[in-house]
Amino acid sequence: MTTPAPSAPVPAQPAATLLLLRDGAQGLEVFMVVRHHEIDFASGALVFPGGKVARGDREALARECASGLEGLGEELAALRIAALREAFEECGLLLARERGSIDLVGPERLADLDHYRGPLDRGELGIGEMLRAENLQLACESLVHFAHWVTPVMMPKRFDTHFFLASPPARQLARHDGRELVDSVWIRPADALAQADEGLRTIIAPTRLNLQRLGFSDSVAGALDAGRAQPVVRVLPELVKTAEGPRLRIPIEAGYRVSEFDPGRLASAKP
Repeated sequence: MTTPAPSAPVPAQPAATLLLLRDGAQGLEVFMVVRHHEIDFASGALVFPGGKVARGDREALARECASGLEGLGEELAALRIAALREAFEECGLLLARERGSIDLVGPERLADLDHYRGPLDRGELGIGEMLRAENLQLACESLVHFAHWVTPVMMPKRFDTHFFLASPPARQLARHDGRELVDSVWIRPADALAQADEGLRTIIAPTRLNLQRLGFSDSVAGALDAGRAQPVVRVLPELVKTAEGPRLRIPIEAGYRVSEFDPGRLASAKP
């Protein structure tokens, strides 16, 4: 009797996530959203805004309507464009400027653009089409590449996700879309982790580790500087057997100050 060959891992879909930062009264805060309970991935979880790279993010028009992409390959450019597009779709924030201006758009201009969020989310137009029609340019230079995580090979749904840091203009007000996302909050990383530990929030393991790493800094400037200084190392958690039980192993070089963790204990969830 022959043993059936193991099935090949599900391909990981390219995705981008944006950690939006501000200095609050008690220190560094990050904008987080709560996913709708009917979403098929991380339903009900507190997460950073983001999603899959869309076809329009890869189009030449989108790159022509963006600054800060010099020297980047097609994939890395598309990921940055996707991160900014997702932030606009999900949170109503747009790190972009009028062509010829040095200032990012303000709330009045954002209100005029709000009707694009639905069509972008549904894939009815690409981000480049909106930018060209509105004479805008994405400010990709405002992003700091923070992390790169790939879903473990044993999982049925997998993403190849790049995380970016950015600090939006204070005049732009972040808000969740009310469809895929049902709540939003500016929160200190330590507070988000404490609420997860108390069973008040659902936080999946990669989000938790990125919150912990973000919490090593106490200000926006400090977090951005730390992000620029830390090389981005691809993290593909590997399931290993240890004397204490199953663990997920990640590269210590990725900057999380851990190399193994218990996935059950790290992924806090509501009871």
